[in-house]
Amino acid sequence: MDEHTQDRVIIFDTTLRDGEQAPGCSMTLREKLRVASALRDLNVDVIEAGFAAASPGDFESVQAIAEEIKGPVICSLARCHPEDVARAAAAVKPAEKSRIHVFVATSEIHRNLKLQMAKEEIIRRAVESVQVAREHCDDVEFSAEDASRTEHAYLADVVQAVIEAGAGTINIPDTVGYTVPAEFAETFRYLKQNVKDINDVVLSVHCHDDLGMAVANSLAAVNAGARQVECTINGIGERAGNCSLEEMVMALKTRADFFKIGTNIDTTRLYPTSRLVSSITGMHVPRNKAIVGENAFAHEAGIHQHGMLKDASTYEIMKPEDVGLSRSNLVLGKHSGRHAFRERVAQLGFDLDDDELNRAFTEFKKLADRKKELFDGDLEAIIMNSGGTPAGPWTMDELQFSAGTGVSASATVRLSHTDGRMADETADGDGPVEAAFKALDCAAGFSMSLKNFEVRSVTVGEDAQGEVTVTVEYNDHNYRGHGISTDIVEAGALAYLEVINRISRRRNSGIDNSNSAAAKDAAVI
Repeated sequence: MDEHTQDRVIIFDTTLRDGEQAPGCSMTLREKLRVASALRDLNVDVIEAGFAAASPGDFESVQAIAEEIKGPVICSLARCHPEDVARAAAAVKPAEKSRIHVFVATSEIHRNLKLQMAKEEIIRRAVESVQVAREHCDDVEFSAEDASRTEHAYLADVVQAVIEAGAGTINIPDTVGYTVPAEFAETFRYLKQNVKDINDVVLSVHCHDDLGMAVANSLAAVNAGARQVECTINGIGERAGNCSLEEMVMALKTRADFFKIGTNIDTTRLYPTSRLVSSITGMHVPRNKAIVGENAFAHEAGIHQHGMLKDASTYEIMKPEDVGLSRSNLVLGKHSGRHAFRERVAQLGFDLDDDELNRAFTEFKKLADRKKELFDGDLEAIIMNSGGTPAGPWTMDELQFSAGTGVSASATVRLSHTDGRMADETADGDGPVEAAFKALDCAAGFSMSLKNFEVRSVTVGEDAQGEVTVTVEYNDHNYRGHGISTDIVEAGALAYLEVINRISRRRNSGIDNSNSAAAKDAAVI
């Protein structure tokens, strides 16, 4: 292991691979590039850009990220199959720094019920895959899937074999979120004591949050010698999610006195990166989410407020500015100019190019005509909804609706498509929201089933913007979308239209890998 990795924890971000596998969190190529750029600015060490063998679209996205994103190591996942390794190697080849990440299951339950392989065959396949990967790339990582439920002695045999084959990073995943901190730390201590040359490689950890202990287990692994943590923005991922990057990083930073090790992460980029991922995936950040939730630095109890007025350290163990959240809440209005807008956007931690700033400023002016005062939450909503991600192919040009006591609600929508088509439809419903959704379905040629409808206030006051998040089922898959407006019906319609556009873009980009065997295998690391 290189000396410089001894004194810090390598942050391996898998938002674009494991995070995207969460239901409804799929991203287009352009969206993945936006997230990858944000991860680069956050200063993550390794970006797992995807699973190149899962589909042609996944290969294209990994390759595009490898070509465009400079700085971090760009990594692709691969099963211990020669074809997977070859696809991963080809996808990451353009990268300035590349890695191939191979995996195979090692636990008894996976050996017997999934793979139906003997222990010796699994080791042979793991060794051969690492050796093939090394022919393409000097940086090879090996993961023992379901390591936390694997017998210690056999896990040590597997790890020893892949180290000898040339793996430089050894990942010990808690694939199903089963272990607990003390037990997991003991696994790492056992490997450190029983695997020859273990100190010559980087030990990594990849935890899922099924029992709510992904961060705690990852921290325990770091204490026991792990020097790479695999995590995602906002903790998104399969089932209950992954180890949350922002929680992991700030735990190491805030409790440096205890862990005595840190990361290279620019923590002031945590909040805007969290909001970007939330916007693109449609996965809302809970208000009480640690580090980046809206309530993370809010104080309502009187005794807390009294202490805060005396000294913030009485009830805050971190500064909001440390994670990119400004304490002030500057009020802007319809007469505020471009310079004031640009300055406030920068203070909030967002780095927009001229085109993105112009789009956001245009939307700011439109909203300023409808609201007396605009707050930071309003600006964040504008930026998230007018960034670099294309809204199309469908755009809602007009929405009209009517409703009343004892009468059916009715909604009329007018949509325009990037190919020049126009669509006008009217539909009835139990309420204006249902009517609007039915009209959108008819206009765009979709038939979707609404599973969840959430409303929250972005800011305060009677003219506050409302954010609507919808979860929709289409072809047995869930998709999320969100929209923001001072009108809740309009916000709901925008959220529903975002889902329509998300599905349309997904079709066009060919990234639907949900039925591939490779994608199903990758989902459980």
